Amino acid sequence: MAITDLLHQQEAGLKFLDKPLEADATTDIIYMMCPMHLLALQERIKELKTGQVLAILTDYDGALEDIPAWCVKTGNEFMGVHESPDHYSFYVRKLKDN
Repeated sequence: MAITDLLHQQEAGLKFLDKPLEADATTDIIYMMCPMHLLALQERIKELKTGQVLAILTDYDGALEDIPAWCVKTGNEFMGVHESPDHYSFYVRKLKDN
């Protein structure tokens, strides 16, 4: 990832975490690309209660932009992303019923 891309994402509210967060549920969407990763996220978050946290595991770089934008669009809280050597872990708190 280019430094200019990283700076742009930080300005857009992308928060990198030092360690993984605890989550109430996890969905593994590694190997899923656009738009399937967002469809899987949308379906999985429907199963959670308001206030619960969903961890989304993905290796898709486009998710760095897509998941925070999805949170803004849907009114859910993007808590941050933890980067591992082979995947990202995104954390989303459900704030309202969709």
